[in-house]
Amino acid sequence: MRALPVGDDALLVEVASGEQAQALHTELLRRRAEGTLAVREIVPAARTVLLDGLADPARLASELAASELPPAPPPSQEVIELTVRYDGPDVADIAALWGVSEEAVGRIHAATEFRVAFCGFAPGFGYLTGLPARYEVPRRATPRTSVPAGAVALAGPYTGVYPRSSPGGWQLIGTTGAVLWDHTRVPAALLSPGTRVRFVPVGGP
Repeated sequence: MRALPVGDDALLVEVASGEQAQALHTELLRRRAEGTLAVREIVPAARTVLLDGLADPARLASELAASELPPAPPPSQEVIELTVRYDGPDVADIAALWGVSEEAVGRIHAATEFRVAFCGFAPGFGYLTGLPARYEVPRRATPRTSVPAGAVALAGPYTGVYPRSSPGGWQLIGTTGAVLWDHTRVPAALLSPGTRVRFVPVGGP
């Protein structure tokens, strides 16, 4: 682990992989819950964890540098199911990249159990991991100026669902009616780091 100062009261902890970032995030949440870590925000990303609102960031940086990385966290017991229609405009392109039929794209995707690695880009947007490396796909060469809310998309090793209409360069494979972000709901975000997610196909393309 490498801990870098951010401003006066924050640290950015760098690790080698997404799995290590998830494990560190879980451990830091545990320590905050038990009262042994005083911090305002703990924010995971692809290979980093940001800790904001620390009273003594230098002391924690030294402590982390001398620590072993925690083991991978156990899977969350809760599984959120999102119904999806695999009717995205990029299904044919993904089928060609994967060397399968268009119908198989949905079957492969729906057969996978995903886990939210981290959140970002827009409120409610989760970066979901779980697809084997052979199914990684590039972003579109030309991003769309508008992607509709509920679009199920792929980019690199991640699956994501657009919580609202926005520009985007991910490959669109389906649509869901799930509400990813609702400021009147507690919590407002349907998905949070560590959550297990399954996509349930409905209807035809």
